[in-house]
Amino acid sequence: MKIDEVELRLVRVPYRAPFRTSFGEESEKHAVIVTVRSDGVEGYGEGVMDPFPHYREECIPGALHLLRGAFAPELMSRPVEHPSEVTARWVEWRGNPMAKTALELAVWDCYARQHDVPLRSLLGGTRTEVPVGASLGMNPIAQTLDSVALHVEQGYQRVKLKIEPGWDVDLLSAVRAQFPDIELTVDANSAYTLEMIDALRQIDEFGLHYIEQPLHWDDMLDHATLAKQLRTELCLDESLTSPARVRMALELKACTVVNVKVARVGGLQSVREIHDHCVALGVPMWCGGMLETGIGRAHNIHLATMPGFVFPGDTASASRTYVRDITEQQLEATNGVMPVPAGAGIGVTLDRDFVHEVTESVEVIRR
Repeated sequence: MKIDEVELRLVRVPYRAPFRTSFGEESEKHAVIVTVRSDGVEGYGEGVMDPFPHYREECIPGALHLLRGAFAPELMSRPVEHPSEVTARWVEWRGNPMAKTALELAVWDCYARQHDVPLRSLLGGTRTEVPVGASLGMNPIAQTLDSVALHVEQGYQRVKLKIEPGWDVDLLSAVRAQFPDIELTVDANSAYTLEMIDALRQIDEFGLHYIEQPLHWDDMLDHATLAKQLRTELCLDESLTSPARVRMALELKACTVVNVKVARVGGLQSVREIHDHCVALGVPMWCGGMLETGIGRAHNIHLATMPGFVFPGDTASASRTYVRDITEQQLEATNGVMPVPAGAGIGVTLDRDFVHEVTESVEVIRR
């Protein structure tokens, strides 16, 4: 396939309610929606970089600079035989997996649409629906209890609570007192250190399925040390930025559960490599989320159909996050299960009128 042009569109989509984590509070989603066009067919990808480098080092201004100046021109310079080859063509530009992923996802989607197959078929996924959990931001305890009750009633198969030092034990005590048997996890987003071992041991007492990324965002060794001191399994997120980093974490026993975020690890081809390695070792995986719009969410749903994704992921109903999404199709879970969008590619299309309303900037790069 020859890529004729690449569109880079920056959108700002309001959240239904502010979302607070240890990073801070956000009230809207800034996303780069990438469209590739080839022989009259469009494919879509989403860049989940933040305006400033909070989650990882990448940010939107830098990503747009690389996409327009490096990745898109190289992509259009010669044909693409298969999407799996794309990121290897950009190896001379180090790092920046989120920017690369935004464009790679669009190529996968366009390729699948041209061949009239769903994306999951190209990835080896067979399921037509995937189990999902709910991720709750930091809110007062009474409000959190109401939210947990609502999501349990709606059938979500796992509840994840965001925590930080000082916002952990009291919260977990209240939730466990009211919901002693639900599958419960916590995500610290790197808010703790090994010196806080007493607090982490208290968290260890609440019968959690796993603790996600308790220590530094780029750490392996301290997590390996911590894992020996807790009964609860550790899951890494921010630290896992490539197949090589996943192999390292598992070899060091820094984690026993792997959270896969496609943008963080560098694209769908990287996900395939991580998936095969984890399956070979019997390491459970689940699909994480970045509060994506319907474009990124649809990609996540498709990759979560791969057999190695065994725990409920963060692909919950879009209406939990947005009053109005940017896709025409509504991505909604029922009884804790998310249907895979039907049709070729990722199975969703842009709601053009609303996309126009929330667009901050747009540029088209042509071959």
